[in-house]
Amino acid sequence: MATTEGCLVASTNRGCKAIHLSGGASSVLLRDAMTRAPVVRFGTAKRAAHLKLYLEDPANFDIVSTAFNKSSRFGRLQNIKCALAGKNLYMRFSCGTGDAMGMNMVSKGVQNVLDFLQNDFPDMDVLGISGNYCSDKKPAAVNWIEGRGKSVVCEAIIKGDVVRKVLKTKVETLVELNMLKNLTGSAMAGALGGFNAHASNIVSAIFIATGQDPAQNIESSHCITMMEPLNGGEDLHVSVTMPSIEVGTVGGGTQLASQSACLNLLGVKGACRETPGGNARLLATIVAGSVLAGELSLMSAIAAGTACPEPHAV
Repeated sequence: MATTEGCLVASTNRGCKAIHLSGGASSVLLRDAMTRAPVVRFGTAKRAAHLKLYLEDPANFDIVSTAFNKSSRFGRLQNIKCALAGKNLYMRFSCGTGDAMGMNMVSKGVQNVLDFLQNDFPDMDVLGISGNYCSDKKPAAVNWIEGRGKSVVCEAIIKGDVVRKVLKTKVETLVELNMLKNLTGSAMAGALGGFNAHASNIVSAIFIATGQDPAQNIESSHCITMMEPLNGGEDLHVSVTMPSIEVGTVGGGTQLASQSACLNLLGVKGACRETPGGNARLLATIVAGSVLAGELSLMSAIAAGTACPEPHAV
């Protein structure tokens, strides 16, 4: 974790200890697709709608995906979701990208499709390869709902004695605080994907340490933290659901010496030879597991009324 807040590392480490003593955490990758959404304009809204219907027709998917996939061995088109605003059409392409984070890969594929479409839609005016319906480096409901990059859920069952002895609080206190702070409080604030205590702290620190794009912390930190009592209130079930973790293990900053060493330490350096994309997917689950640890420790500190391990997050 690359951060100037030493107490953030200590707090996350305490959460990791609590998870480890309780038998570990489990993660499930729900979705894996980078997105890019160009904006094009036609002379009429009706004409723009024709392209929308064409792209969303399953009968046309194979020919469009063939055009998209031709520029990469790993970039594979998964689906296209379109939105219309008058005469303007926004086309959100979702693409598997192997072990790369994939922004360049999906952009090249999109350009291939735009060139292909120009034959049947010569009146299409391409205004920009990105029309912000993607949406990159900005808080957006489309990422919170549809996902972008890796969508991951991570959970753990924390034993009651670990809650008391390591986290210095009670299960019922944590559950109530989580409901009132992370859920109700965030709803009162009109939060967009911010139903958590401080997910962005952990995401940013790991992103910098492993050579990811720090600006993508914005959507990658979308997270809802859930807590509920188990076994008659004795134990705690805690989970984080993160729909937009944007990470890669090849390309960009992952090739820098220190960042490469950190990826190697985690066992996810470079491309996965056995299963393309396996290292990047594993890194996403590591990010989610670390966020789970950070959420658990900070929430416990607040619930216990002790000096907060990460005061800026409160």
